Amino acid sequence: MANVIIILILVVVLSFAIKSSIRHFKGEGACCGGGSGTVRTKKPKKKKLNGPVIAKRTMEISGMHCQNCVNSVTRALNGIDGVSAKVSLHANRAEIVMDRMVDEADLRHAVEEAGFGVVDIKAS
Repeated sequence: MANVIIILILVVVLSFAIKSSIRHFKGEGACCGGGSGTVRTKKPKKKKLNGPVIAKRTMEISGMHCQNCVNSVTRALNGIDGVSAKVSLHANRAEIVMDRMVDEADLRHAVEEAGFGVVDIKAS
């Protein structure tokens, strides 16, 4: 009888572990500061530029695992004057538009300060 109870407990624990792992790999789990099981999915407000777009960059980013990571990178890039970014978790990249020239080192620094890596920055 004790063996049956132990097996049932192990099955329940294992099912929660598998469910959590699946959510994590889909980018839905509590990762990267997401808290106790929920991800802060409130997206940052879409930033509108003051002037016309004069430059576009595509930035490849490493270290993003969930929507919270995307939100952190988006906030970091949008915090730079003259920059508006759209970040994709599945592509691991940010599409950046600028209404003034911003040094690529400033873009790189913002993402790295948020805790992520910059693989490459290309003009698009």
